[in-house]
Amino acid sequence: MDYQKILTQVLITESEALKLAAQRVTPEVSLQLVKLFEMLTQTGGNLIISGVGKSGLIAQKIAATFSSLGLPSFFLHPTEAMHGDLGRVTKSDAVVLISKSGTTEELLSMLPYVNIPEARIIALVGNVNSPIAKKSGIVLDASVEKEACINDLAPTTSTTVALALGDAMAVLYESALGVSKEKFAINHPAGLLGKSLSLTVTQLMISLNECPAVTSHATLQDAIIAMTQKPIGMCAVVDGEEFKGILVEGDIRRAFSKCQDAITRPITEFMTKNPVTVPSHILAFDALKIMENPQKQITVVPVTTDGKFAGVLRLHDLFKAGFNSSLATK
Repeated sequence: MDYQKILTQVLITESEALKLAAQRVTPEVSLQLVKLFEMLTQTGGNLIISGVGKSGLIAQKIAATFSSLGLPSFFLHPTEAMHGDLGRVTKSDAVVLISKSGTTEELLSMLPYVNIPEARIIALVGNVNSPIAKKSGIVLDASVEKEACINDLAPTTSTTVALALGDAMAVLYESALGVSKEKFAINHPAGLLGKSLSLTVTQLMISLNECPAVTSHATLQDAIIAMTQKPIGMCAVVDGEEFKGILVEGDIRRAFSKCQDAITRPITEFMTKNPVTVPSHILAFDALKIMENPQKQITVVPVTTDGKFAGVLRLHDLFKAGFNSSLATK
């Protein structure tokens, strides 16, 4: 038995079904969906997704996707709806009904009790002439020629198409309603995704008052004393409000390897002049990309505000916040 052929054939079957589904999407349906999304946004309505069995699992994922993009959405099991969960449905809501056959008994039984006008009922069905489709104002054709299952029984191709159509609706909402990265981050405050889109350098940097600093007239000894008092791995060189450079621990080691009297020599001989800096207002994730430069990795970077020294950002603090190198190089 050619096992590789089985795997690849499933992917081919499902990808071909997706291409056919794309060809069936019409401008009229697209415009209907956009108008519906606009209405929900204006009225504060929810997008309810309902289905049974495997379609129910797909419905849960679609609801989660819409919610993450900022359109309140939840999964409603039709059986539970008939036993009290209909109380979650309001007149301002819209509902998506997912059914391969378009004849799912539980959905048809629930519909008369759902207080939503037909114009706000979306049928995502495998039969556009089915009872569910006829009771809906917007119909998405999710029909498939066959399931990828060798017996043409287990929901495979049909659930893939249904999921993809749900994703397509979500991206349409995202595009039409202008969901920015910042808005997206509001719904993802935890985890790396939210941090990448919301945490700024200011929130993670070590502030000016906590940084060791000396003037350009100081000696290496003065810098070492300052770094001992505030041990963060660096020392800023600042004259008044003018940022001159930075001294890190590696610079100290190199200084002693070159000069026996390094301790009494001017810090300007060993500091890094005109170092790479990052502005305080940028995203910490963007700062990580700068620090993880493949040509020269920077472990400590000075932070500036309006061109003035404001603090430092350490690679250690970025990693501690949950960022990692692999994402910065993408």
